[in-house]
Amino acid sequence: MMHGRPMGRHVGLGALMAAIVLVADQASKYWVVNGLDLPERGSVMLLPVLNLTMVRNYGITFGLFNGDGGGMGSIILGVLALAVVTALGLWLRRAESKLVAAALGAIIGGAIGNVVDRVRFGFVVDFIHAHAWGWSWYVFNVADAAIVCGVAALLLDGMRTRRPDKPETDKLAAEPGGR
Repeated sequence: MMHGRPMGRHVGLGALMAAIVLVADQASKYWVVNGLDLPERGSVMLLPVLNLTMVRNYGITFGLFNGDGGGMGSIILGVLALAVVTALGLWLRRAESKLVAAALGAIIGGAIGNVVDRVRFGFVVDFIHAHAWGWSWYVFNVADAAIVCGVAALLLDGMRTRRPDKPETDKLAAEPGGR
């Protein structure tokens, strides 16, 4: 119980998802920077529609608000991300469904993964570059993908039709000794 409130039944699932995303994100970044040496190579074609392309992202997800790489901007974005992680952690403690817990965990793991980059490098390592027929998507990473998928899952969950609770009179009538 948390201040008179029961904890969500699926906190462990959310924590596991956060850990999986964080490990996958950091392992993939380590590999592209150190194993593949992508900073030196610049870009490597994997498929006609997918490259690994090294980008130093000083902004947020998908390069939004990308600044000039000033240290203060990176610190502010890192602190803001940790505040969001804290709020999402509180939400996770109340998560009533597996979908919401997993989605929150994915967002938390992704946000922490990008904060780790900001602390280590002063920027986020982005490297996944999808493109086709002259169209090019932003260069992103595993953390960004997890954040976007987590937000999409939360939106879908929010649009689901739920059974309304029984009216109070029905609850009373259902109790032994009720009407």
